[in-house]
Amino acid sequence: MSELIARAAMDRRITEIITPTIEDMGFEVVRVRLMTGKESILQIMAQKPDGTIEVDQCGDISAAVSALLDVEDPIADVYTLEVSSPGIDRPLTRLKDFDQWADNEAKIETEELIDGRRRFKGMLRGTEGDEVLIEIEEKGEPLTIGLKFDWLTDAKLVLTDELIRDVLKGRKDKGQIDETQFDEVETVLSGSDEEKK
Repeated sequence: MSELIARAAMDRRITEIITPTIEDMGFEVVRVRLMTGKESILQIMAQKPDGTIEVDQCGDISAAVSALLDVEDPIADVYTLEVSSPGIDRPLTRLKDFDQWADNEAKIETEELIDGRRRFKGMLRGTEGDEVLIEIEEKGEPLTIGLKFDWLTDAKLVLTDELIRDVLKGRKDKGQIDETQFDEVETVLSGSDEEKK
């Protein structure tokens, strides 16, 4: 499992619990994050293999995951469950994402310094083996570099007019022109103070 999908130990544990169920429903897990603080939020991003997801499908996943987590009970505190699409300026968490979204602008961060930097912004140029290719500006000239997928700590698309046009055109071509689907979230409050005492 990529750390971009689930970074922390708890995220990885939750991902292992929920992934078989979500995949059995015909979806892919894109990212899982348990954000703790004053209120804990478990954020799950999912999609169909073609990159789409409808609002009611987020609701279906939410209901299935909520029931599963009630049984497994990996999270000690009360939390809110949010199931959503990855959005247009989506996180890139799997090697195949970098091929699927080639020729779009992205921001990538690495764990270690690479040639004196950790942050890279440029056009995705797909993959080569286990490397992500990104075209950056170097002294005013385009330069395509390869970054090993395992080096990455964060990667996401940059929201541009071209990206929005391409995504919406793709949805129209498939007969899915509801632009709101990208930002819809299904939220469920899970657990209660009484149950967790």
